Amino acid sequence: MTGRYFEDFEVGEVFLTRGVTVTESMIIDFACRYDPQPIHMDAEAAKATHFNGLIASGFQTLVLAGRLFLSEQIFATTGMGSPGMDEVRWLLPVRPGDTLHVKAEILSSRPSSSRTDRGYVGMIYRVYNQKDDLVMSYKVMQIIARRQDS
Repeated sequence: MTGRYFEDFEVGEVFLTRGVTVTESMIIDFACRYDPQPIHMDAEAAKATHFNGLIASGFQTLVLAGRLFLSEQIFATTGMGSPGMDEVRWLLPVRPGDTLHVKAEILSSRPSSSRTDRGYVGMIYRVYNQKDDLVMSYKVMQIIARRQDS
């Protein structure tokens, strides 16, 4: 298996991802497919809003953050899904040219009480731009495989 097992995670541990630069064409393409609002699709119309220009969809920021973290292969084959996420916060707009990276911190860890093959790892994902401004955060409970000898 590729990735860390439940037993390998420690509360307080922080993981850093590589970055991705968000382009105007990425923003518009995502918006046209999934979030068709003028602030995400039309640079001229977006200038007339309180955002004063084109911004990425918050959902796009969420998806990019998830992809950045998954690319690190931390639980590539040991991940068993997630029952959900909480406290999704879009704090600052993401604009064309911003480079995003993620800091994911382990908040909690507990073995499953009903299934010995897994445990639950609570994480907070914080998404930053190139200026290290926090643009988004969210919490996720990850289900992670336990070692067979546990």
